Amino acid sequence: METPRVASLLDFKGKVVLVTGAGGGLGRGIAARFAEAGAAVVAHYRQSAGPAEALVREITQRGGQAVAVAGDLTQADDVERLMATAVASLGRLDVLVNNAGTYPVAGLLEMTAAQWDEVMATNLRTAFLCTQAAARRMARQETGGAIVNITSIEAESPAPGHSHYNAAKAGLLMLTRASAQELAGQGIRVNAVAPGLIWREGIEEAWPDGVARWKRAAPLERLGTAEDVADACLFLASPGARWITGASLAVDGGVLTRPSF
Repeated sequence: METPRVASLLDFKGKVVLVTGAGGGLGRGIAARFAEAGAAVVAHYRQSAGPAEALVREITQRGGQAVAVAGDLTQADDVERLMATAVASLGRLDVLVNNAGTYPVAGLLEMTAAQWDEVMATNLRTAFLCTQAAARRMARQETGGAIVNITSIEAESPAPGHSHYNAAKAGLLMLTRASAQELAGQGIRVNAVAPGLIWREGIEEAWPDGVARWKRAAPLERLGTAEDVADACLFLASPGARWITGASLAVDGGVLTRPSF
């Protein structure tokens, strides 16, 4: 295999990248960063049409290519339509970022079965369906592809009130490893990025105690940004990670290094 030049490692010109949940802050940041690296972007959204369409306008106004596509990714028919639209609009599919998800709070003893099922569907079923549909298309391409799953440090270090979320993200981590094992023969690499607490508008006012505790716990003493997570996704999807598959990259300011006792 020819070793790529360093200057070209994060060059995504000619590549098509699909980001699920691109109407939200983290997904939007990931999609924008891939566009900055030259990729044509498919910005999926479920309900956030305005932000997703605004993102597409920003990318195209800067000379890039992007389309926004709606869909309920818990439904196999919507997933298939999303993938077909991506290929029909932009010609191929090189990278899938499974970012769509939800982050509710519910105590284990108070949680309903419906709440559990919703989190499992939104955080895990969606990634399975998208991985399967995208990989079938990537396998038909001579160049294969890359899939990046957005998990969480809670896949390894559970937080109270998040038992459903913890379990879904742990399942997604294992899906990452299993997919990496099965899809390598088709030239498809599958990795995960595990974010810690990411800044969003109003978080300091809504959760001052939690933000303060996070900053004390993080060796790098700050919250993460969408760009911090996005750059990890760029690396794992790039030729710089060409011999990496089935890995999980924590992007958490070092919180997982903190002693638990």
